[in-house]
Amino acid sequence: MHPQRDPRVSDAAQKIYDDIRHGQLLIHAHAEDGHTTVAVGTYIRSGKSVYLHGENHLRQVADAFDSPAQALVAFEKVHGAAMRPGPAPMTDTERAAAQARTSPPATEPEPPRPQPETVPAYAADAGDHDALLEAFLDAHGDWEKWRTWSDETTHAIHESQTLRIERVHEAHPRETAWTIAAYETPISDRIWHVTATGATPAPVLQTLLHHLAEGDGWDTAVGGPVDEKTVTAATKPLTDTGWEHTVDGRWIRWTNPTGDAGVQFDAFAAQNANSTLVTWTVWAGPDVNRATWAVQASPYTPAPLLASLAEDLAHATGTRAAPTASRRTAQPSTTPPNLPQITNQQSASRSL
Repeated sequence: MHPQRDPRVSDAAQKIYDDIRHGQLLIHAHAEDGHTTVAVGTYIRSGKSVYLHGENHLRQVADAFDSPAQALVAFEKVHGAAMRPGPAPMTDTERAAAQARTSPPATEPEPPRPQPETVPAYAADAGDHDALLEAFLDAHGDWEKWRTWSDETTHAIHESQTLRIERVHEAHPRETAWTIAAYETPISDRIWHVTATGATPAPVLQTLLHHLAEGDGWDTAVGGPVDEKTVTAATKPLTDTGWEHTVDGRWIRWTNPTGDAGVQFDAFAAQNANSTLVTWTVWAGPDVNRATWAVQASPYTPAPLLASLAEDLAHATGTRAAPTASRRTAQPSTTPPNLPQITNQQSASRSL
């Protein structure tokens, strides 16, 4: 059984080692004394000379002298034959410590970042909505950006002043973040409008913005209510793909095979242009009443625009950040959030 070492000896030995390494203790000579090393040196600041005995964690001050000359004379009397000038060669322990200080710390290579996965457009990430708006405005000089009195909202207006965008920057993912409105003339009532929530996937939002830049892609006839021809044209991509088609009273729904995306049409709301009820809802999530995101439209929203959104649901793809081990699985809410309701009469300076 080995005797337990006195930690005070190790602490003192570490201090001596540090003093030598930092040049505060100058070693004049050393010698081999049996199975260990002895040395004599002087502290630069105090001028005190010491006789050192032992190596590594066992090194300690065995004697002290008033001057370097006195210390060297005493050291030579005892170790004259074995005496060597300067400090002793580093021990294996000291050499390993020096190597550890000069070598860069070993670092594990960073794991490769997971590449985004390709998913249906309705399941894609929302991306940076503000960047999408800026890119749209940069590419279309016939649109001009207007900042409101608050930094929370930006308006973009077409040079004809009959198309307007409102972007609410800090909207909750399930709250209205975009309102797109069309007018017959700059001073007329609104013809149609579309809203999109903050979590709307980037590919879907790009489709909306694309139609705003297509000239007559946003035109619609002013007149009677939505008819069967309009509904058929707007949902043709879904029926062609074989999405489930159901009728539940006033609601007509088209749902994908996995049940996590769809389009809902409210036949009752479509008959009244002044209704505050939503006519069209394009959505994805657990179901239409608990949608992760939603695009909602008023009665006279152009069928080509709605058809393009349906085409996105049926065929388009986007990207989504690959899941990581640290990502927690989101728990579904037990209380369905209320989707925003669009209204027909609102102040243009507030919500177009």
